Amino acid sequence: MLAERPVTTEPGAGFEAGWCATDLGEHRPCEYTYEYYAYESLPPLDSARFTGDFAWLGGPGAASPERSAALAALDGALAAHGLALPAEFIAFQAGERTHHALDEVSVTACWTSVSEPLPCPGEPGTFLVRFLRDQQDCVHWYLCLRPSGETCVVWSPVDFAYEYERGREGGAAHGAAELRAEIRWCAPAFEEFAYRFWAENRIWHAVHGGGPAELDPPLRDYLGHYGPTAASPHTP
Repeated sequence: MLAERPVTTEPGAGFEAGWCATDLGEHRPCEYTYEYYAYESLPPLDSARFTGDFAWLGGPGAASPERSAALAALDGALAAHGLALPAEFIAFQAGERTHHALDEVSVTACWTSVSEPLPCPGEPGTFLVRFLRDQQDCVHWYLCLRPSGETCVVWSPVDFAYEYERGREGGAAHGAAELRAEIRWCAPAFEEFAYRFWAENRIWHAVHGGGPAELDPPLRDYLGHYGPTAASPHTP
């Protein structure tokens, strides 16, 4: 079943809030491939502009029948737990114009990889669905779907699909509290996550290439939130 516009969460929503990303040139330094930036340090986004139409990408385009079928199967698996995929997530992942948008812009070779429903550690009834991963599995991004209808995006260095499979096979899985401590909230809804990820990677290409003058005004404004130098962030 398709969900209506999801009930979004406030920063944190039961998890520590933070953004995992790379540098924006001298405006926001990064010592390693990724670093952990305090959520409150990020440029604010206007939630009202994110209506599920992905206008900033020109819209999703025609839906792929093959991907639509795979998403319908995933949605059916979630329905067994009283959950549903957000409609905006389905539109993005099925859309011919948007499906690879994050992969194509990623400067760290992240790629789309949609998982089966994965039980959220320490929160019975809540499930995670991985949708994006780093090429070396340093970072994984997940939808977090709650029985209340709340949805958000979280990230973790933990591959919960691997942990779940290991647990099903009787392996020595880590404890729920230990795994939950590795989850960070990073966006109240999927489209906001997708925009910030896309925007920051576009900005990276500009500041390491032709310069910020190449950027559209909204992206220049985003970069303008930072001064020419910034305090060192934390490494995840």
